[in-house]
Amino acid sequence: MIRLAVFGSPVRHSRSPEIHHLFARQFGLELDYRAIEANAETFPHLLKEFAEQGGRGCNVTVPLKHEAWKIAQKHSDSSRRAQAANTLVFRNEKNWFADNTDGHGLIRDLVSNLDHPLAGTQICIIGAGGAVAGILGDLLTQKPACIVIANRNPERAEQLCKSFADLACKSALAREPGIAKSPGINLQAISLPALQVQAPFDLIISATSLGHDGKHPGLPLSLFHPDSLCYDLNYGKSADPLREFCREATIRYQDGLGMLVEQAALSFELWTGKKPDTLPLLEQL
Repeated sequence: MIRLAVFGSPVRHSRSPEIHHLFARQFGLELDYRAIEANAETFPHLLKEFAEQGGRGCNVTVPLKHEAWKIAQKHSDSSRRAQAANTLVFRNEKNWFADNTDGHGLIRDLVSNLDHPLAGTQICIIGAGGAVAGILGDLLTQKPACIVIANRNPERAEQLCKSFADLACKSALAREPGIAKSPGINLQAISLPALQVQAPFDLIISATSLGHDGKHPGLPLSLFHPDSLCYDLNYGKSADPLREFCREATIRYQDGLGMLVEQAALSFELWTGKKPDTLPLLEQL
């Protein structure tokens, strides 16, 4: 029996148990995957208790991703940069490994599932919270031409740009002999009102929590050209407001269910060494 869990608050509506049980079925594995309600105060004790009871690892969702990163002794580069972890692997009591599979899951959904290549594209991200910190590094590895982070508090967006500036500059390194250096990725922060004067983007990523309150970011239509994709990190009911806005404006829209499944598949592989097939699961969901 493989014992796994997801910790967070609220967590009872999480689709992670369903997703991971379906993954396990692909390989004939016995799985006990449960949702455990926890806050910052109860999380360390509940996590330790779960590991001592034979847990192999866990997922972590809001608002505990930073706490999970702090608790672990070993970290992937993605979790270290984001200072957040959505996956823990209990190797032994003194070796808990933290990873953040959100960014890689997003890339797999965009590039593989949706056939939306990112190299050389113009990307706009709405929001500058922990979700953006978790995906920004992986987006930069795809070598877009530009990433603009728009946030109500532009100072938070500016801090993210500083934290990931080295990845943006890496694309300026010399490539193959005879190929000129590129100027790097244009990574910049702006305020939300400044969106009104921006040129259209190829990809607009909504990384706000407004959908949970029945709202959407109110994006200017000038941000979109006919082939633009609006990608919402939310899924389910919280994705409805932005989905409806895009439907009425005839803008291509995709919610974050594919990202959820792809990041889950990466976690499952860390725990079991087995790589699940995500497409049948996406169709089923």
